[in-house]
Parts: sequence; C-alpha cells; structure tokens
Amino acid sequence: MATLDQCRAALDRLAQNMTTADGDLRRAAALDRSLSCRITDLDVTFLGRLADGTLRDVTHVPGPPPGRAEIRLAMAGDDLVALVEGQLNFARAWGSGRVRLEASLRDLLRLRTLL
Repeated sequence: MATLDQCRAALDRLAQNMTTADGDLRRAAALDRSLSCRITDLDVTFLGRLADGTLRDVTHVPGPPPGRAEIRLAMAGDDLVALVEGQLNFARAWGSGRVRLEASLRDLLRLRTLL
C-alpha cells in the first residue's frame, strides 16, 4: 500500500509532467478547475487547482473532500502511483472501476488527452 508521502510525490510528479508537456497535452492541462483526489485506502483527500498547465496549491485533508471540486478523482494510493509512473493505463483503470473520475462532460473530453 502506497504511503501518504508516496501519493504526494506522485501528485508532484504529475504536476511537473504537466508543466513540461506540449501540444494537445498542454492544451488539455490548460483548464482552470478545482480538483480533489480521494485516496480511498488511506482515507485522505488531496485538494488542489488545475491551472496554467499544472497542478497548484496541493494540500490534503483526512477523510472525504470537504466540498465538491469541479474535477473529482478517487482511487487507491497504489493506483495513483502506478498511473503517474505509466504502469497503469487510465482508460482501463477507469473502465474497470479502479479509478473513479467525475467532471462535466466538457472537462471529461479535454481530460481524456491528459489522463
């Protein structure tokens, strides 16, 4: 089971990857949306903002998210780490229910390139 520090490091790496992206990936990351990422096995939620092509102001709170973010993810810590490291395919994980993603239809269409 991934630790809280490993999950935070994975989110930091995702933010770094987004910063150096170009083309379609960069355009997909150019959203300005609130984001929550619930790590189900650790009972913690990371909160942040997807803005200017990166993930900003990442914090974490115990338990479920305190509010409703515009983009909401939920998964186990190991799955977050595997996604960021490229060891887990997002589409397969989402389709199988290992990863849950909730957002507006418009955001989902833009995020499919990013994820």
